[in-house]
Amino acid sequence: MVTHSNQKAPKTPVKSPARTATATPSTKAASRLPKEARRQQLLATALLIIRDEGADRLTLGNLAIRAGVSKPVVYEHFGTRSGLLIELYRWIDTERVSAFQAAMAAETRGQEETIRLLATTYIHCATDITDDFHTVGAALAGSQEKAAVFQELLNNVIMMFVAVLEPFDTLPAGELEKRCIGFVGAGEALSSALVRGTLDAREAEAVFASLITGGMAAR
Repeated sequence: MVTHSNQKAPKTPVKSPARTATATPSTKAASRLPKEARRQQLLATALLIIRDEGADRLTLGNLAIRAGVSKPVVYEHFGTRSGLLIELYRWIDTERVSAFQAAMAAETRGQEETIRLLATTYIHCATDITDDFHTVGAALAGSQEKAAVFQELLNNVIMMFVAVLEPFDTLPAGELEKRCIGFVGAGEALSSALVRGTLDAREAEAVFASLITGGMAAR
């Protein structure tokens, strides 16, 4: 960069190829991103690749090109393609869970309203990312890591249901968690039916609320 504009310019302009190669704003911005921000950028870009080009095109090399970083940066974050898919799988579910928690975290509600909101929010959040979640899951088919991560994510959702429904729990000790396992399984099935067009959103939400209401009754 020229900083002394009053000095005489040399007859032959001085070229500085190293600077012109590295001075673009995007490159500078890329090099300054903190590690966690870079990870978020890479995962968001990976999801775009899946949506634009399909899961088969999600490789570490292609991700580096699309994200505008070098391959070593991508390898440092994920190690392998399987590692990338696992982290993307978790990330997609985290986005769903965050939306779910934000919608449920509010004023005190009665049991009927809580169950209605729980059913509506879960179906909405699940269907928002179902295609992406299943696409990444299919790319991980046969992976032992996938089974372990899927169970981890499922357990997290089950415990969220327990936390939401616990204030209305009149069931025998330990029974609520068992029933929440069934609620979450039903929610996943209803979300898939909605994505396939078997049910519309209103039907899926009503059925889910009815199942939860029935399941909360002590027997």
